[in-house]
Amino acid sequence: MKRMGIIGIGDMGSGIAKNLMANGFQVTGLDLDPERQKRFVEMGGLGAATVAEVGAASDAVFVMVMTGDQAKSVILGEEGLLSHMATGGAIILAATIKPREAQEIGAAMEGSGIHLIDTPVSGGFPGAQGGTLTMMAAAEGAVLDEFAPVMEAVSANIHRVGTRPGDGQTVKACLQSLIGAQFSATFEAAALAAKAGVPGQVILDVFSTSSAGCGVVNNALEKIIDRQFEGTGSHINTMHKDLTISMNLGEELGVPLHTAAAAMQIFHAGRTKYPNGDNWVCTRVIEEIVGAELHRKAAK
Repeated sequence: MKRMGIIGIGDMGSGIAKNLMANGFQVTGLDLDPERQKRFVEMGGLGAATVAEVGAASDAVFVMVMTGDQAKSVILGEEGLLSHMATGGAIILAATIKPREAQEIGAAMEGSGIHLIDTPVSGGFPGAQGGTLTMMAAAEGAVLDEFAPVMEAVSANIHRVGTRPGDGQTVKACLQSLIGAQFSATFEAAALAAKAGVPGQVILDVFSTSSAGCGVVNNALEKIIDRQFEGTGSHINTMHKDLTISMNLGEELGVPLHTAAAAMQIFHAGRTKYPNGDNWVCTRVIEEIVGAELHRKAAK
């Protein structure tokens, strides 16, 4: 099994493709953005003109698109993967979509002879590029065993979280509700420090060595105090979409998500004001309200 495919070669997909190739896999890929497609080919990938072409050339295909509707089109469409992959192959659903949408895809694939591995990922741009993603994988054990080498090529941690389509997406929705809250609390704390006149380096040093320090908080603070609000590989649209999924699941299950709801509104404000920004740009919205900015060094 050396023939891999990927649909969606953006910040996340390009890293997955790079690490698959580094581990000896042949990778055929497709992205609607010609520039992304060009970079993929320059990296050593085989460019495809259609989803069907990717499916026909691959034993397993990573699907890294933005929405559930896109995933359904890519997998189940008339010219989708399901109609063009050989029996025994696997579709690796790495995109984050609603659990219900993954369940619908799984139901439509029953009896096809093609396996579905529902495995959204965490780790963001650095994790994708570094091959250190965390995968929340749901499929039968034998399927996960068979395709483990493929997933190990792009991941440092593979958690088997269930056997049914949607199980992976459910765990990811829970995770994103927590990460969203961590982000929003960091943005508010940064604005509070800015208004109080505390240098950003002091805040980073203290936070990163305290019990509150973690990858989410530390990375966000680094970006904030260096004023890196665009082009860091963590576009605000993705987290906004993920929080929408978390809130939707909470509504379906009757679970109140108070802090996730607050985070949702902070991200909504950030995306409205700065639609081209990354996650940390939400801090700018709060800073503008209070009239102060957090920089690495205090202003002289």
